[in-house]
Amino acid sequence: MTRADAAASTCHELSGGWELAGTAPGERSGPDGLERLSWRAARAPGTVAGALAAAGGLDAAGDLDASDWWWRVTFDAAPAAPGEQVLLHLDGLATVAEVYLNGQLVLTTESMFARHRLDVGDRLRGENELVICLRALTPLLARRRTPRARWRTRLVTAGNLRFYRTMLLGRAPGVSPSTPVVGPWRPVRLERRSRLVCDGLRLRARVAGADGSLECRGRVTALGGGVAPDRLEVTLTGPTGVHAATLPVSAGGHVEGAVAVPAVARWWPHTHGAPSLYEVSLAATDITVHRSRIGFRTLRGGEDLEADGLALRINDVPVFARGAVWTPHDLRAPDATEAELRPALERVVAGGMNMLRLAGIGAYESDLFHDLCDELGILVWQDFMFANLDYPDQDPAFMAAVEAEGRALLDRLGPRPSLAAVCGGSEVAQQVAMLGLDPALAVGPLFGELLPRLVAEAEVDAPYIPHSPWGGELPFRPDRGIASYYGVGAYLRPLEDARRSEVRFAGECLAFANVPDEAALADLDAPGGLSVNHPAWKAGIPCDAGAGWDFEDVRNHYLQRLFGVDPVALRWVDQDRYLELSRLVSGEVMAETYGEWRRGASPCHGALVLWLRDLVPGAGWGVLDHRGEPKAAFHHLRRALAPVAVWSTDEGLGGVDVHVANDRPEPLHARLRVALYRDFETLVDETVSEVRLAAHTSIRRNVEGLLGRFVDVAWAYRFGPPAQDLIAVSLEGAEDGADGAGRPLVSQAFRFPAGRPLDPRPAAALGLAGALRDAGDGRLELRVRSTRFAYGVRVDVPGYAPADDAFGVEPGHERVVALSAGAGADGAPPSAWLTAANLAGRVRIESA
Repeated sequence: MTRADAAASTCHELSGGWELAGTAPGERSGPDGLERLSWRAARAPGTVAGALAAAGGLDAAGDLDASDWWWRVTFDAAPAAPGEQVLLHLDGLATVAEVYLNGQLVLTTESMFARHRLDVGDRLRGENELVICLRALTPLLARRRTPRARWRTRLVTAGNLRFYRTMLLGRAPGVSPSTPVVGPWRPVRLERRSRLVCDGLRLRARVAGADGSLECRGRVTALGGGVAPDRLEVTLTGPTGVHAATLPVSAGGHVEGAVAVPAVARWWPHTHGAPSLYEVSLAATDITVHRSRIGFRTLRGGEDLEADGLALRINDVPVFARGAVWTPHDLRAPDATEAELRPALERVVAGGMNMLRLAGIGAYESDLFHDLCDELGILVWQDFMFANLDYPDQDPAFMAAVEAEGRALLDRLGPRPSLAAVCGGSEVAQQVAMLGLDPALAVGPLFGELLPRLVAEAEVDAPYIPHSPWGGELPFRPDRGIASYYGVGAYLRPLEDARRSEVRFAGECLAFANVPDEAALADLDAPGGLSVNHPAWKAGIPCDAGAGWDFEDVRNHYLQRLFGVDPVALRWVDQDRYLELSRLVSGEVMAETYGEWRRGASPCHGALVLWLRDLVPGAGWGVLDHRGEPKAAFHHLRRALAPVAVWSTDEGLGGVDVHVANDRPEPLHARLRVALYRDFETLVDETVSEVRLAAHTSIRRNVEGLLGRFVDVAWAYRFGPPAQDLIAVSLEGAEDGADGAGRPLVSQAFRFPAGRPLDPRPAAALGLAGALRDAGDGRLELRVRSTRFAYGVRVDVPGYAPADDAFGVEPGHERVVALSAGAGADGAPPSAWLTAANLAGRVRIESA
């Protein structure tokens, strides 16, 4: 978060010119004689896997944890001048590391999560050599360690990982690729500081009524025997102008005080308002010692975590939290750049998601990641990096390392408005309970004492959750606290289980083997041609270790339940059709489940999909593929999670309810239209009503109540054949659009009382057509019409990304889709096509 000013310091990243070499474990005790090794080019931040992949040697490398890996770089840097301090920053070394500067050992560490800052001013000599040795982890994991584990987990094969602070992703078979992070995975930087420095700075934004205040505490030090200032100027610049205060500095260099911000602009998650930020500057005379951004908001996590789950109220407004579990951008290069992170997080925003969870099987994210979440209005659920294992909480050295790790993390995240929850870790309490052990083992000194104490001492304005899942007499009961909900999903429960289970908050849920589009599947290495029984295909599908099923089996179950097709028979005779329907079904299940949880009468306050993005090519848990591109499931979620949305729920003998949500800060005035169709084409009834919703509210309407008569709209009584087989629910603009094309469509959803229309029809019988026009600024506009209901319409315009996809087109109506130019766009596309689940073949899109 901090960006040092040039007047106070300069920072140079040692990124280029690195070399990498591997040796047998323990073959070399130090850097002497390294010139005889076989070196290859590398970068920092980087990993062994990334360097080997760039050279084409990753596939033959074997177990990356089984070798010692030596990294070296030469750089020019003079010793510290009088009144100057030179710091070597090592922001992350994975995992058991030794660091040598000019032949001298300057650091040993056993944590990839620790950040190190070494004063090296007197060790520099002009031309310098930095050597980092990452010791082999495999032989270390094979040693007997005490205390013995009180339980074992199938998540990882090496239980002794519990002694090392390192990432489990990459070492968890069935969940992630076998690509452990080994190397200087975070930046290596050289910082030269002069004149004044400000250390131990703590900023906390507070809100009282309509006003805000920024509390500041820290220590100002003059380098080289200089005189520290007697005052510090603190300035905030933001939506309400410039606010400043002069804070006194004590004789010992301590500074403490506050800056008042009248009528403060509050920070909101993007779904509910503007994520307003203020620029903060701390300066003494002509020297700026600190710059950052801050946001003001209030946050409450619910009165009773066990009874309510994570019931967020932000700025006194209830917020339904929805989003996904975050995964590293690439295990071979986990320190993503802004060019990689910003598009990914902007896609989160476009998908209607307002929360990401950094789960305990991964790694802490960079300051850049959190900067962007602050800027874009994305809430962050932050796990400490613990998952499933029995950690040695009786080992003083281990606990001391965890305390340092926790303090450093909370110092970084404490001021951030995006931080919404801090969690002890993933599935430890569940692991204990499912093995029938004493529940107290899941709390103890680590999760019950140390971590909550650190959160309290850091004055973090976010609730602490001991574990996920958590709450109830057994922590995996869905109607208490935080759930890992896989009733709909891995446990093959019917869709109505989402309501029956009374989920309070799902810290993770809805894991399916989501099938990506053809362009992503082209990256699978499948000699002889790709098929759904090819090893390359199966390698991309997650599975629980030791289970006789995988998450493709889960998806197939719902394919048969919702679509009434035998997945085995279908893929036997028509693999393309099988993949087409598979792309649709998981998204429909997710959207239906979120509809149950988001409705006003639901006790659920939020849910996070497992997970956002695939780590490897294939049908992984991600709703984005390994390239970061949306799968069909993403678009289903985007419509279900939009800040302004309409959807319906099947109430059985109670008919069908329509729900409208307005999460936005402005009132909503719109038209609600419900249309009933027979044979997916003939309009049999329609009702239109005006709706007015205040900001941050929702409404529920019953379809038969809107119609004013009973029509057995859900086909629940079944007195005869269904009178309608399609229910179209549309939220439209209150007035006609500027282009004279009628009221713009804000949100739309469909329900099929008698089943989905899956019989493919010729284009002429369906009446599906599309036309493109140039909308300027590299954008296209696609207008799609259909005489008969078009189901699961996919848009294929090479070089362009549609804002919506896998949608339905109401009979006799038009759907307008914006398309943005991608890297491959070059003017008008040479060919563009529409397909649909109930269309035989495809339809060419014409140019308007």
